[in-house]
Parts: sequence; structure tokens; C-alpha cells
Amino acid sequence: MNIHEFQGKSLLKKHNVAIQEGFVAETSEEAVAAAEKLSEMFGSGVVAIKAQIHAGGRGKGGGVKLAKSKEDVREISKQILGMQLVTPQTGPAGKKVRKVLVAQDAYYHGNSEPSEFYISILLNRDKGKDVFIYSPAGGMSIEEVSEQSPELIFSEEIEPNIGLQPFQVKKIAFSLGLSGDAFKNMQKFLRGIYETYKDADAQLLEINPALKASDNRILAVDCKMTIDDNALFRQPELAAMRDIHEENPDEVEAGKHSLNFIKLDGNIGCMVNGAGLAMATMDIIKLSGGAPANFLDVGGGASAKAVEAGFRIILNDKNVKAILINIFGGIVRCDMVASGIVEAYRSMGAIDIPVIVRLQGTNAVEARKIIDSSGLKVVSAETFGEAAALVAKTLGK
Repeated sequence: MNIHEFQGKSLLKKHNVAIQEGFVAETSEEAVAAAEKLSEMFGSGVVAIKAQIHAGGRGKGGGVKLAKSKEDVREISKQILGMQLVTPQTGPAGKKVRKVLVAQDAYYHGNSEPSEFYISILLNRDKGKDVFIYSPAGGMSIEEVSEQSPELIFSEEIEPNIGLQPFQVKKIAFSLGLSGDAFKNMQKFLRGIYETYKDADAQLLEINPALKASDNRILAVDCKMTIDDNALFRQPELAAMRDIHEENPDEVEAGKHSLNFIKLDGNIGCMVNGAGLAMATMDIIKLSGGAPANFLDVGGGASAKAVEAGFRIILNDKNVKAILINIFGGIVRCDMVASGIVEAYRSMGAIDIPVIVRLQGTNAVEARKIIDSSGLKVVSAETFGEAAALVAKTLGK
């Protein structure tokens, strides 16, 4: 689960990490009020207006702008709120901006020039270790830095059972070229963000940029966090931060029925039970000349109602030219799946795309009888090979 920048910063602050302070606003008037609060706190009339969406590259899309007066705040927030923000990470459709973060001007003048760094923590699944990825080239796309200047990308592995060690925070701060107060402050900063990462059951914590301000303070100017969905049962405070507006609506609907659904870009809808069978089914579709339109796992104990819901979700995708239902009845009963298919047809009316059904396992014979006696235009297959051939035929391959 992804969370917004302002939410991630609130978690960092609980662990004594210095952040670029700010207030979230949903209207231009709220934005003006937030700017006035910041002016009272810091004595500066300059603020940053930052679109709050689950995507990076917001500045490139016009979602981050400086405002130097109350009038600027009002006009800029009006421009950003409600806009369909397109960034390199949103795709061409973009995302609608429903909130902005009105943040302090962290690039104030002092004894030295500000510097920007990239710092992230994520899990290296191959090694079972947490890893810091960091660079002195912050404030820009880390992918571009990796391609153009790979020597500026550093990493430090952390053994989770031991935790972040003093020599490691010193090594990172030194590699970032810091000294004096900035060197000390960066060590505190690193300890705080690692505590946040662990406490939140995060899969990713990315700060770009982490700013060395002109007075040598280290601030989190941005924050991107991804929380492990499997840990949300013990993180009710974080689960409440979920913003379903930022998620694919079909994936949200699938979650309501305990279905595992991921939208893809293909043309063949898939309904299966079990992740392994799902992957094999997607491979068959590719080998047959098609492309999977989704990953939909109805699970081991899916009811007819859940199967019907899955059917509806697949058909919401206008790119779907055919549906392949591939069920092996182990725990789930094939006749229950068949009943769900029939109910979906009857409740949704005419379905004008081919549906290929392969049901094997528990009550498979009964399931085929339900399908055959329904009068529906469904094509049956008994083997993987037959299913593949029918997919190819459907696509004219």
C-alpha cells in the first residue's frame, strides 16, 4: 500500500526525523490558511505547493510550484487542485489531484549552500537483508543517475536481526561528502528513517531529496513510502491512511470480494485459482499470440458470488477480446465456479465476447453439466493445449 508524501512525513516526524514542515489542503482557501500558518512559524512568505498523488516526477508535470504571496498560493492551488497530473510514473492518463501539501521554503539562506541527496531503504529479497541505496545526486530521477553516472550510486546492506550499526551511518554520511555538523545530523537522520521503515513494516522508504540546508540541518523534503499489505492487520493506523482514489477501481472492487486482481495491458481476460496456475495461464496466452489483460486469482474458497464479481471486473476492461477461465478444483469446487459464471451471464445480459472455460478437478463433471445446460455461448476445453488452441482461434492466429 502506498501512502502520500504528507503521511510519510508524519511517520518520519514521530521518529524525530527533521522534515520540511507543511499542512495538507483540499481547497484554495485551506491552502492560503496553511501558508499563513507557515509564515507565522518560519517568518517567510514563500511556500511550495505540492500535488499529493501516488507518483513521482510531479514537478516535471507541473504539480510542484513555488508561491511567493498569498495571491500566488490561491491561484497556484486552484490550478493544481483538480488537475489531471501526468508524470513519467502515471502513464498518459495521469491522476487527479485531490490534495496539495503547502510546505515551508526549506531552501533558506545561511552559512553554506544547500545540497540535495537521494536516500532510500528497501528489502533485498534475494539476500533477506534491508539495503540503503543512496547518492549525492539527489533531487533528480535516480534512474537517470544510475544510467548516466552509476559511480554516484552507493549501497549499504543491513542485517535485519542486528539493525543499522554506528559504523554504517558514518560510512553513508562520509560517502555523501559531509563533514562537521552536517555529518552528525545525517547520522541522526539515517537512524530515524531506518526506525520509521522498520516500525511501519515498509517495503520501501524513499527520500528524494534529503536536503542539507544552509544551516547544516538535514531535512526530508519529500517522502515516498510503500507499506507491506500483509502487515496491515497489525498496523491499523497505517491501514487508515489508504487512499482508494489513487488505486485502480477494479483492484479496489476485487479486494472487497477477497479476489487478487492486477490490471495488465493485454486483450485476454484471465480467471484462475492459484498464483502458479495464473502464471501458467498467462504464459499460454502469450504463446498463443495474445496478451493477458489481468491477473485474477479467485482463491481456494471462492463462492459463486465472488466468481460473478470477478467476471464483472474483467468485463469492465474494454480491451478484453476474450476470457479464459482456467480452474483446477482442489479446495474450490468447479460446480461453484460454473454457477458463478452462469449467474454472471444472467445478471449482466448479453456478453458479446468469447468465453473459454477449462474446469478440472473437484466436481468437474457436474460443472460441465451446469455450463452445457445453461444455453450460454461458452466454449469448453479439457486440457491446457485445447485452451491454448481456442485462444489462438479466437484471436485469428
